[in-house]
Amino acid sequence: MLYLLQLGGVSCNGCVNKIRKQLQPLDPDLALEVDLKTKQARVDTQLPIDAVLEQIIELGYQVELLADTTDAQPASSSTCCSKSKSQQSEEASSSCDPSQRSTSPTSPKCDSVNAKLSSSVESETSPVTRLSLTQITCAGCVKTVDAALHSVAGVDSVEINFANRSAQVVGAVEVQQLINAVEQAGYGAVEIVDPAQAELQRERDRLQELALKRRAVWLALGLGVPMMLYGMVEGMAVDTPIRQLGWGMVGLLTLVVMVLAGGHFFSGALKSARNHSANMDTLIALGTGSAWAYSMLVVIWPELLPAQSRGLYFEASAMIIGLVNLGQVLELRARGQTQQAIRGLLDLQPKMARVVRDGQELDVAVEMVQSGELLRLRPGETVAVDGEVEQGSGLVDEAMLTGESLPVSKQVGDSVSAGTLNSQGSLLYRATRVGRDTALAKIIELVQQAQNSKPPISQLADRVAAIFVPCVLLIAGITALAWWQWGPAPQSVYMLVTAVTVLIIACPCALGLATPISTMIGIGKAAEQGVLIRNGDALQQASGLTTLVMDKTGTLTQGRPEVVDLELVAGVDRVELLSQLLAVEQRSQHPLATALATYSAEFSSPAQIDEFHSHDGLGLTAKTGQQVLAVGNPRLMAQQKVDIRSFQQQAQAWEAQARTVIYIARDQQLAAIVAIADPIRNEAKAAVHRLHRLGVRLVMLTGDNAATAQSVAAQLGIDQFRADLLPADKLDAIKQLQAEGERVGMVGDGINDAPALSQADVGFAIGSGTDVAIESADVALMHDSLHGLADAIELSRATLRNIKQNLWGAFIYNSIGIPVAAGVLFPLTGLLLNPVIAGLAMSLSSVTVVSNANRLRWVRTTAQRKL
Repeated sequence: MLYLLQLGGVSCNGCVNKIRKQLQPLDPDLALEVDLKTKQARVDTQLPIDAVLEQIIELGYQVELLADTTDAQPASSSTCCSKSKSQQSEEASSSCDPSQRSTSPTSPKCDSVNAKLSSSVESETSPVTRLSLTQITCAGCVKTVDAALHSVAGVDSVEINFANRSAQVVGAVEVQQLINAVEQAGYGAVEIVDPAQAELQRERDRLQELALKRRAVWLALGLGVPMMLYGMVEGMAVDTPIRQLGWGMVGLLTLVVMVLAGGHFFSGALKSARNHSANMDTLIALGTGSAWAYSMLVVIWPELLPAQSRGLYFEASAMIIGLVNLGQVLELRARGQTQQAIRGLLDLQPKMARVVRDGQELDVAVEMVQSGELLRLRPGETVAVDGEVEQGSGLVDEAMLTGESLPVSKQVGDSVSAGTLNSQGSLLYRATRVGRDTALAKIIELVQQAQNSKPPISQLADRVAAIFVPCVLLIAGITALAWWQWGPAPQSVYMLVTAVTVLIIACPCALGLATPISTMIGIGKAAEQGVLIRNGDALQQASGLTTLVMDKTGTLTQGRPEVVDLELVAGVDRVELLSQLLAVEQRSQHPLATALATYSAEFSSPAQIDEFHSHDGLGLTAKTGQQVLAVGNPRLMAQQKVDIRSFQQQAQAWEAQARTVIYIARDQQLAAIVAIADPIRNEAKAAVHRLHRLGVRLVMLTGDNAATAQSVAAQLGIDQFRADLLPADKLDAIKQLQAEGERVGMVGDGINDAPALSQADVGFAIGSGTDVAIESADVALMHDSLHGLADAIELSRATLRNIKQNLWGAFIYNSIGIPVAAGVLFPLTGLLLNPVIAGLAMSLSSVTVVSNANRLRWVRTTAQRKL
């Protein structure tokens, strides 16, 4: 059965992959194709439509049935909307040849294609609005804001990062509507337009909040500590009118301190109550407020309570507020270190640019630079915006984008990227992309979006956090009733102490911070090492990969093949054949075609071509004059009925040397064979060894011949290989591995491998640093090295371990702390937990989570440890 569906909330290949993985266990033969531009999906399945819709809705996406027909036009691949998979591969290969890429992230020969594809990708995704949130104190606040944003019509999805107080909203909706919804919920929000300015403002807000919290700590503890010491020495009795009056004055002073140092807890609790919700502020306000109110009752009407129940807890209210604020001070200080990766990227953005206007060179703010303007780049200056060199030459350090330590020579026609450093020479370059469209700006945006996302492991914590505070309130109520009913005398004191302690010790902040704080630091740490992870789902999936699928050309090899030998059939004119070969191969930009064209150009000029045909995965055919020329592999020769047995022995010898053999035929007669060599990457063997040590099985899938593939696999220690594959065969191979229970990562260039990248659990784009790679893969490796694959897996595993430690710590803390606070150990020990100690423990739990997450900043990959 064939269904055409309209989807909502689907914005990338990762979303498509989630839907596919949700449906395939129910129907292994299911076929799903999604056009991200129209958000339409074509589903070929035996499942009933109700089951399909139910599964998609369960994932959190919107879906509507458009048609139930077998005549619907197939939805295209999520990368090239109107091409078949084979056409995508052929067109991408001819448009953006990996062998043509320089170490510059936007190679001159690929720059225009990248710009078009980048804008195409942007147009396919729903608008994204980023908001900076204020007055968010715990996971309960996150739940309230999330519900408020989801209530706005047009919102497809919402991701809120409690760690950096920001929200990412996907959907076609007015920004002011989102801000209004947040404000109506009792919180504040402003749009993040400029990431650099937003980060500066966030840092200012953090420092301002830090100063206020410090003042609150000194104020609250300045009153609470002396009171606690006095009570330990003299006691807090109200047995005389003078003492009653004195403690009344202390109570009023305590109230003033509670308002000045802890007023934000009470105002936050009031906001939550108005929104029919509860958060950490609710717990603090109820706990400290109850202790103070009970104490004032004892002071004003002591006769209402038995003598043994006339205890005062003013010091507890002040101490708890002081200790909670102290915990938040420590948390704010630790949280300030979590954004160092983003700040490092933002620091790369220049503030000023030298623009050539009306023949004069002017220094202007980089925000004022317009696309198409001419700019001057002097030695030692940073490139202000992406552009193309029009005059001069120089050496540009591009390590921040590509990881290459050596400067790259830039000549007329070459591209330069914002944030790179001109170490030598003076250039005039034309701005091609400015502002948020530069490669650096897109990288920063990608990292920030990824930091806002949540890995699937956070789902349990999110569900617990959503009901945490109401459950704590219920437990506190049950605790109070239990002590009132069955506790020893004085019941009222025991009831108050245990209920307040339960309220104070419970910590929704630790649960709320457990995942986002580690995700932020882990993804930021990866970005520092040139590994761009698109989202939390990719982060978690990469940590569990068992099999990594790799192409040969451009991945395991350098991607710069060259002709190393040519054998002609007797009687064939060399110059004439190379002239025809040059004319044909110039029509394609496949790496092998480029090698043949470069070689032929050294000996001849191109002949006249009348017809030209590309055969995906096979080769090329063309008509030159009265002759039909065929250039390709043995399968093309068999298709053209060309006998190649006369050179079979020579071909086998070359293939044994890891060389690719190309056959050339004219009018169905073999004319020559060519040997093309593509050297193996220098670091490939060491990187393969690292991946093996991580427990990852390596599979090489290539369209090259079996002998060449076997030679490369043997040299590198690849576990398994498959050769002579068409592009569609790679997709089938990945499906087969997944059916065997493997978690599969796919390494591709982000363009012609789009179907396979989408099918894989994690798609890696290696060594391009282009917008295309960034947009199309789950993980983009900015530097041209296979070690980046091992780095990505090591960092993702370290981050997931850290998240699990945080989650377990938060769960264990609350699981033990709340029952102890309720008094479960009282029958055995005769002791109850002091509310002040509970306040200290609650504060330290959040600090522990943040501190543990900050350990990720010091994680070093295997490659780093060897430096």
